[in-house]
Amino acid sequence: MAASLSVLIVEDEPLIAMMLEDFVDALGHTVAGTADTVAGALEKVSEGGFDVVILDVHLRGGEPSWPVADALSDRRVPFLLATGGHVAPPPVRHAAAAVLPKPFTMDSIKTALEASVAAV
Repeated sequence: MAASLSVLIVEDEPLIAMMLEDFVDALGHTVAGTADTVAGALEKVSEGGFDVVILDVHLRGGEPSWPVADALSDRRVPFLLATGGHVAPPPVRHAAAAVLPKPFTMDSIKTALEASVAAV
C-alpha cells in the first residue's frame, strides 16, 4: 500500500488502543482519532475525516459495535473488525468485512488495512 491512510480506532481497552496507534503510525499512516464507546464512535463517524476504521467488535460492557459498522457501511467507509474472541458470526451485512484477530501484530494490521481498503 503506497498511500498513507487516516485511521479511526474504536477500541475500549486503553492499552490496546495505544498499541494500535503505535502500529498505525509505524506503518506510515495517521491516527485520525479514537473512540471507546458506540456513542463516541458514531459521533466520530458523523464528523468524518478518516479513510478506514479499526472497529473492536465488543466495546465496554460487551456493547456490540454493529451500529457503528452499519453507519460506516451506509457511508461506504471501509472498516475492519478487531476481535479477541468473538464467536458468533457478524451480521450478514458485515460478513465480508476484513477481520483483525487479537493478539495484533504489525503484519496482521498491515494486511487487514490493505484488505479493508481494497474491498471498497
